[in-house]
Amino acid sequence: MSLPASLGCSLVFLLAATAFAAPEPVVVESPGNPLVSFRFMFHTGSANDPVGKEGLNTLTAMMLSDGGTRELSLVQVIEKLYPMAAGVGAQADKEVTTIVGGVHRDFLEDFYGIFRDLLLQPRFDPEDFERNRNQLLNYVSKSLRGSDDEELGKTLLEDMVYRGHPFGHPTAGTVAGLQRITLEDVKAFYRDHYTFASLSIGLAGDLPQGFTQRVQEDFQKGLPPGAEGSGGLPSPEPTEGIEVWIAEKAADSTAISLGFPYEVTRSDPDFYPLLVANTYLGDHRSFHGVLMNKLRGKRGLNYGDYSYIEEFVQDGGSTFPVPNTARRQQFFSIWLRPVMPENAHFALRAALWELRRLVDTGISEEDFAATRDYLRNYSKLWVQTLDRRLGYQVDSQFYGTRYYLDEIEARLRAMTAEDVNRAVRKHLDRWDFRVAMVAANADDLAASLRDNRVSPITYQTPGTPPDILEEDKQIEHFQLPVRDVKVVPVEKLFEK
Repeated sequence: MSLPASLGCSLVFLLAATAFAAPEPVVVESPGNPLVSFRFMFHTGSANDPVGKEGLNTLTAMMLSDGGTRELSLVQVIEKLYPMAAGVGAQADKEVTTIVGGVHRDFLEDFYGIFRDLLLQPRFDPEDFERNRNQLLNYVSKSLRGSDDEELGKTLLEDMVYRGHPFGHPTAGTVAGLQRITLEDVKAFYRDHYTFASLSIGLAGDLPQGFTQRVQEDFQKGLPPGAEGSGGLPSPEPTEGIEVWIAEKAADSTAISLGFPYEVTRSDPDFYPLLVANTYLGDHRSFHGVLMNKLRGKRGLNYGDYSYIEEFVQDGGSTFPVPNTARRQQFFSIWLRPVMPENAHFALRAALWELRRLVDTGISEEDFAATRDYLRNYSKLWVQTLDRRLGYQVDSQFYGTRYYLDEIEARLRAMTAEDVNRAVRKHLDRWDFRVAMVAANADDLAASLRDNRVSPITYQTPGTPPDILEEDKQIEHFQLPVRDVKVVPVEKLFEK
């Protein structure tokens, strides 16, 4: 199970009672390819968790991928998959949950029989339930709060951005919510949400004739039909100025995540000029981005500084995003990997300084051309594997667009620098940031932020260029409209 990396009673009922009409299967043909990929996206996520039982969707997904079938225990499933070098996993997010599988074509029939039964005839073994629930509880209460400050900050930011919204709790759940969930809750949730109407079937490879049709018929017969239509989502709670939450814990450095919600998704024409702007500003783990160059390269503040125009979960050790985190609502964010505590206030100011520069002065024709050409070529690397190509095809069906890479290419060819600057002014000219920090000595940091104190940067070594030192003097006085600062003991986060 891949753990996330990412409520009102009446709304939860609305989301539970309605689902997406089952679309046609997504098929990526790859003649001669020895591998076959499965991506079965169910249109259910943590947004469907009942109030008080946060984590139910993720736990249900784990019971499908990390459980047995009616005929086979989990141990027997593993024993059968191991000689095939095959596997099944689950990827749960806010609105969708994707069951992923892959196998060599020589073992396709044997693998498909197991994959099908895991989804259509899950075992729901009490021992599997306890193990999976404990894994989620340990992740939320120990791993997330205790050992991964960067992920902790990002998860806290999403909680702030979506407070009072169906997205407003960790995808993995809360401690109290997970403790309340029973095996009967899982069975009922599976029956109500894992339906044929909510399923997008994705298959890729050198598929035997008639295989796709057989799969569709098996799942149409094996799953409850479900309801058509999609439940509505409320708008996230608006706010004015900058709101800061500091998770206080023992930490040698300070992790910072900041962002705000907006309505732009891949379905929106403005998404594509924003993609160019974001690549220029904060491309993930790349020195193409201004944030990376100015904060790390010029100042040595930390390891990395990035920005995102949609949910981003890194795919393993790559620099690429995981496919199938599709959402109908997204958020813009900036992620500053941990900095020395004495530079935390400066780092926040520096990131917003660079964003404001982009909003106020825009991208130049030269930088636009360079970024457009870079993105046109770099985006091709996102689909190097058959499985990733399939993932992006399934996402494109969700958003109702052409294949994502084709959409990017077509949009870039027609785009101008002014298109980018117009989209930036329209969507990123905002001050309603939520800021999540993870820090020790949080009271001192909170006071500095509340009072907009001057925050000079502390350099560990000499040799900083004079023009950067001169700019530092402006940034350290940069006034931020901080409205509220709250210190939260880390042990109280994600409790309920």
